[in-house]
Amino acid sequence: MNPKPTLRDKKKEATAYALAKAAFELALEQGMDGFIVDDVVQQAGYSRRTFANYFSCKEEAVAEYFMGNAAKEDQNMLFAGLPPDATPLDALYSLLKLQFTSGFLHQLRQFVSLASQYPSLEPYILSVFRRLQIAAQETLEQFSHGRYADGYTHLLAGAVYGAFVPILDGRLNVMLPGEAQDEQSGAISFDQYLNSMFAYLRNGF
Repeated sequence: MNPKPTLRDKKKEATAYALAKAAFELALEQGMDGFIVDDVVQQAGYSRRTFANYFSCKEEAVAEYFMGNAAKEDQNMLFAGLPPDATPLDALYSLLKLQFTSGFLHQLRQFVSLASQYPSLEPYILSVFRRLQIAAQETLEQFSHGRYADGYTHLLAGAVYGAFVPILDGRLNVMLPGEAQDEQSGAISFDQYLNSMFAYLRNGF
């Protein structure tokens, strides 16, 4: 069980988030080439030294904004909503519905779009997905209590999180929640995509 965060922890978290948010907003407004760390600290109201305590570069700060906005799912709430005979796949489906909120998906797509223009951000996309995937694996391992073979939860999480990348970079025509349907587009909804992906996982490819 994680210890309760102290006031000092909360203050540090708020500082990191303020710096990351400023970096993200500047990246959207001016592109990654259009601002420097000094602009970030000025917008956030901190010193350059404070920035250096949290981040090694502006790219890392932009990426951290997305991790700060990832839904912090309550595992007790997640497990409580599942039936007694639920499988790790059921647990992963519930986790994704909590984690990939409409707002988070839109921000993530903005991040992927930025990275396509500025290759210096690309390694940080992989880092964001890796951290989300590891968090999912840890949740699934707690849920399964060793009832499944080693590597099973890793395989599940890897397959599911890998399937999100082509949505976010535009290679698959999937509408995010809240997007309007274009009659000519032939796009499917995010929920349809999610359900079809899990049908493949449940029934075989």
